[in-house]
Amino acid sequence: MGRTCTIEVMFSPIPPQRISAALVGALVGTAAGILLVTAAGTLSITVSGLFAALAITLPALAGAVVGAVVTPGTTHSKSR
Repeated sequence: MGRTCTIEVMFSPIPPQRISAALVGALVGTAAGILLVTAAGTLSITVSGLFAALAITLPALAGAVVGAVVTPGTTHSKSR
């Protein structure tokens, strides 16, 4: 009477290209965040520790996500 249902999930390993792209994206995001904090300090805006942490962490996280999601080597440029 009792039915059982099994679902098999296969996890494929993450390709090294995606890991590299995620790391590059995180580095670019971190650099953008550091520039943002530096620019705010240059403009004599009081920068709190929380703002500095968010300004560096959020772009780094976004860069890592974009780097992991966008598949390297799939450009669609048309040559003439």
